[in-house]
Amino acid sequence: MEDPSIVEELHVHFALPPSTELPPDILGELCSILRLHSISPQELFYKWESYCLKMGSEETRLDLETAKAFKKDLQEILERETRSKAHARGADKRSTLGATPRSVSNNSDVFGMLDGLVPNTPRPGTKSWGAGSTSKRGAIFETPTTSRSHRGQATSSPAEFRTPNLPRENGPTVGQSTPFADRPNAGQTVESLNSHLSVPDPPLAPSPDSRVKLTANTDVKKFSYRPMAMHLSEASEVLDDRIDEFLILCQAYHSLEDTAFGNPASQSTSEIVAVGRIASDSWEGKLNTASLVLETSRRMGAGLRVPLRVDSLPSFEFFPGQIVALRGVNASGEYFSVKEILKFPLLPPAATLPPTLDLFNKSLCGGPDAMEEDQPRPLNILLSAGPYTADDNLSFEPLHAICSQASTTCADVVILIGPFLDIEHPLVASGDFDLPEETYIDPDTSSLTSVFRALIAAPLVSLANAIPNVHIILIPSVRDAISKHVSFPQERTPRKDLGLPKGANFLSNPVTISLNEIVIGISAQDILYELRREEVTRDPKETNPLARQPRHLIEQRHFFPLFPPVARELLPKTGTGSLATGAMLDTSYMKLGEWINVKPDVLITPSALAPFAKIVESVVVVNPGSLSKRKGPGTYAQLTIFPASVSEEERIRGKPVGHKIYERSRVDVLRI
Repeated sequence: MEDPSIVEELHVHFALPPSTELPPDILGELCSILRLHSISPQELFYKWESYCLKMGSEETRLDLETAKAFKKDLQEILERETRSKAHARGADKRSTLGATPRSVSNNSDVFGMLDGLVPNTPRPGTKSWGAGSTSKRGAIFETPTTSRSHRGQATSSPAEFRTPNLPRENGPTVGQSTPFADRPNAGQTVESLNSHLSVPDPPLAPSPDSRVKLTANTDVKKFSYRPMAMHLSEASEVLDDRIDEFLILCQAYHSLEDTAFGNPASQSTSEIVAVGRIASDSWEGKLNTASLVLETSRRMGAGLRVPLRVDSLPSFEFFPGQIVALRGVNASGEYFSVKEILKFPLLPPAATLPPTLDLFNKSLCGGPDAMEEDQPRPLNILLSAGPYTADDNLSFEPLHAICSQASTTCADVVILIGPFLDIEHPLVASGDFDLPEETYIDPDTSSLTSVFRALIAAPLVSLANAIPNVHIILIPSVRDAISKHVSFPQERTPRKDLGLPKGANFLSNPVTISLNEIVIGISAQDILYELRREEVTRDPKETNPLARQPRHLIEQRHFFPLFPPVARELLPKTGTGSLATGAMLDTSYMKLGEWINVKPDVLITPSALAPFAKIVESVVVVNPGSLSKRKGPGTYAQLTIFPASVSEEERIRGKPVGHKIYERSRVDVLRI
């Protein structure tokens, strides 16, 4: 028998006018919910309002069916909360998955409930030092140790500066990584390109003037579009226009008449040239020779798809989304038999006028105050890609290490590619971690921006203090937790409140920049891994398979020519055990990833594939790997680019001179 006061309160909250009482069957269901969840009628009414908002308040009316659905929904929420609760002291478990990162000032968290359970992660100290000492420049980035004695409960990180393992009830236990300080083969060279070029010793002190002029060749303002607002009609037009653009390129390059092109889906005994997009006849399974189809544009083939027969081709390289020009015939009307693959023209190499090259060479001597006898010193560029810390901690020791290396070698440019705060990192995903007490962050206002400022911006500020004229370039990733722009192509992350130094700049993803005369294309998206997984090839003479994927990018004139991207469940598993983030492709804005006028001198494409540095179609392609792996240190790349040389004949001619970076640059892929 229910308490009459509870029944009366249920009538007040849930009875619909003009009725003042609930039907007995509905009243029984509501009373059952009260007993099951031990809540008051007032709290039940709040939950009912939330349920109506979720289901649609206009269509949701309280009857026996909706009462049972409401009861089932509450039960499912309770079960999810129970599964997601993290461990706590004794038998009193409280959920921590959605907790805000906590400052540990006075040894307490936001609510004072988890004191001492999760050790703090100290921030590297910032000491002042003389700019002329390379040993001091390196020492500023060394991981500090704690001298505080532990009293019963751990209130600071151990001397190795690692966050300990945190078992998860809703995912795999994070494995213990190798201590970063004990990493083997630190500084070992994994691969070298143009190793005959010797790397000079670093200068005794940083240059008093900047030796680099940084220019963004991409209009980063165009990346400020609204994500997750894609219209199918717009996406279709973008895909269709790309086919027609390549048709014009093919016609001009091969000097073909308009009559040479035709619709491959139409039955005809005449040989034609068909331009279209490679696709698969099935949404499931990997692309193969039996599932190849050619998707036409509305202009040339009414958007139809036709199966391809490539048995007569001695070699080919196909992947979904690739724009191709095929010569063949469709005699049966059932398939297009390919006899030849026509090549598209490559973009021209970047070039600069001789007087401009002379100015850049003079800046490499030390700026406008350089003496005539001073010799230009090669540019020193360090580049790395995230993640920047192992899965079991947020100490970011690899980031400190590369900043130390940049300071010691007096780097001119440091290129850091995301993710920085990786949403696939177990601790970031759970929110169960502490900030170092030195950050002085109010626990009531702390956010992921505070975490970035404390753990990532701090070593960058120290680097900028060590080398005042260094250029720090940051490229976001769709896996960055601080980025509100979640799709690719991706807007640059606003630097407000991030605490970055003056010489650090967030750019878009992807982006093309110029460092003096050197044109560099950068993309944080792992297109190489996805191309390797999706492509179908036949080339018995191939000797360099790692060069095949970058060549696709160069031939297609795009940072991400694959369409559709690889399904998330087919990508490498994350440290949290959940699905990988994936490409998050916004097809309507894919033109932002195109190469416009020239191909880059250097193409930087971080990937899960083995790190490498290669010359592909006169482009230096670098995959630096990730700076930190899940349970150990990773790799980074160092580019040493020597000054350009201009002959007298080229000066007299007065025309732009090709940069030939592939001849005058050395690339070393190194272990951090």
